[in-house]
Amino acid sequence: MSRIGKQPINIPDNVEVEIRENLVKVKGPKGELTLHIEPELNVKTENKQIIVFPVRETKKTSALWGLTQRLLRNMIQGVTEGFEKQLEIVGIGYRAALENSKSGRQKLVLNLGFSHPVEIEAPEGIEFKVEKNIITVMGIDKQLVGQIAAEIRSKRKPEPYKGKGIRYLGEIVRRKPGKKAVAATS
Repeated sequence: MSRIGKQPINIPDNVEVEIRENLVKVKGPKGELTLHIEPELNVKTENKQIIVFPVRETKKTSALWGLTQRLLRNMIQGVTEGFEKQLEIVGIGYRAALENSKSGRQKLVLNLGFSHPVEIEAPEGIEFKVEKNIITVMGIDKQLVGQIAAEIRSKRKPEPYKGKGIRYLGEIVRRKPGKKAVAATS
């Protein structure tokens, strides 16, 4: 039995949930998301709540039960409040700016000490915001927001000697002593 999977999900007043066979559509003020449900699980709505339950109890079903419940909960949170990840740029000369691309979407332009600027185009449903040295990635799909934030961070990961690079806001980077510091102590 899944403890998380058993919990019902409350549906806010401004959210519509539509269930068709193995597809769940959640529509809210910020947008619309869909989720494919595995055939081992059933989803139903009653009394302004979503309930997920297994068709038959197996080890696979137990794992999917909790996962599906959390994915549905995140969908409802996404279409009502949205999700955001913040990244911090640390380093002299490292900058971020927003531009419009030819396709009309936002484009994040990063100057990270390379010979060329790094450009990242926002996929559909993602929005960027830049304030000084902080980049904010916003959207309604939690997985997509996290994926884009990870891609931005991977362009210049924080290095352990000076701590320069792109890191999540509040992330602690463990610093290593350099050659001179090690030689002076021994």
